[in-house]
Amino acid sequence: MPELPEVETIKRGLKSFILHKKITKIEVLCDKSFVGTPALATVVDLRRFGKALIIDLDNGQSLMIHLRMTGQLIYDGEKRYAAGHPSDNFTAKLPNKQTRVIIQFKDGCLYFNDQRKFGFIKVIKTSEVENDSFIKKLAKEPWELNPDEFYEKLQKHKAAPIKATILDQSIICGLGNIYADEALFESKIHPETKSGKLTKKEASALLDAAKKVMDRSIASGGSTMATYVKADGTKGDYLEKFALVFRRDGKPCSRCGGKIVKIRVAGRGTHLCPNCQRRKDD
Repeated sequence: MPELPEVETIKRGLKSFILHKKITKIEVLCDKSFVGTPALATVVDLRRFGKALIIDLDNGQSLMIHLRMTGQLIYDGEKRYAAGHPSDNFTAKLPNKQTRVIIQFKDGCLYFNDQRKFGFIKVIKTSEVENDSFIKKLAKEPWELNPDEFYEKLQKHKAAPIKATILDQSIICGLGNIYADEALFESKIHPETKSGKLTKKEASALLDAAKKVMDRSIASGGSTMATYVKADGTKGDYLEKFALVFRRDGKPCSRCGGKIVKIRVAGRGTHLCPNCQRRKDD
């Protein structure tokens, strides 16, 4: 699933292609993937709430896009810009059997592809975006939380493993599996440690680490693990350049030289260094 840095990268990249351009046609190929009446208007802004991308139009409406597990946004015009779930669609001929919605502009098309049909585009009044049920349940992002506030949130989930807690978007918004692993490693916290066992100092360190790894990823264009085409034609390279534990099981820890391992926490594959990240009850 595309995580917050990927969606932020998508937002920034698409701005250079569709901002101030008029939508001339919206073709819905899958009713499940599009909610509301297609709106033909000019794009006036692109915003993001957590992992949701908002395209504001000049008619008082917005398109809220969530890619979920396998969604992709591919702009094809003078240049091609592609982001989301990595696949050959990024460079393949479009539309294809995974194309659910086509948003046409005078000089290009924005394709919404989604293999498993979990993602969606929803037409909503711009004034009501922040009141949408999906948006309202989102907690603050790491940059908006202060350490005391974050610590108090953890105390309400004392018995849950900290990895599961920080993946909960109603507690802290934007951390997905990759960045949860990286932030926990950065702050030397074992993913299975109970949330209630963290001290205020450790909670603060974890929050700082979350900001740090996500800032790094946004700067590098996201963590897409396969073909990824940014606005300048290059690929996101966070995993290659900066990831210290995610998908590095069996490799040496950059901090102590020990071996990175992979376990399961709350049903999710989880990467850590057992030597640097010790459980509180060890």
